[in-house]
Amino acid sequence: MNSIIRRSFYPIYNNTYKLTCRLLADAKINEKIDKIVKDNKVVVFMKGVPDAPRCGFSNAVVQIMRMHAVPYESHDVLADENLRQGIKDYSNWPTIPQVFINGEFVGGCDIMLQMHQSGELVEELKKVGIKSALLTADEAKKEENK
Repeated sequence: MNSIIRRSFYPIYNNTYKLTCRLLADAKINEKIDKIVKDNKVVVFMKGVPDAPRCGFSNAVVQIMRMHAVPYESHDVLADENLRQGIKDYSNWPTIPQVFINGEFVGGCDIMLQMHQSGELVEELKKVGIKSALLTADEAKKEENK
């Protein structure tokens, strides 16, 4: 009788235990991501690192950041599976890379490229006190033409 009860309740207990552990892990990674995003003006969650991006979309975001000379914090989601899934859950956005400016999710590669091309990225960076290198180059050209 005891083994029948054990076999009946073990799957329920085991699944509940696993779910509880997963929820605790999710809460911890959410707190970690929240702290990272709020403690830095610009954060990029990417595949690889800025010096060695491991996907074309992450590389594109790195190149945009370099063109604007934006100081940013980066995190390699390939190094930590919890971070990789956690950032997707945190932002409710399914793809990597993900860019946050001033604690707010901006978007991925496609949105960053659009913002860069339209000049909107320069404006967003200004709002957080970062002067784009492209803006500085334009100002230098205007000075030369005077």
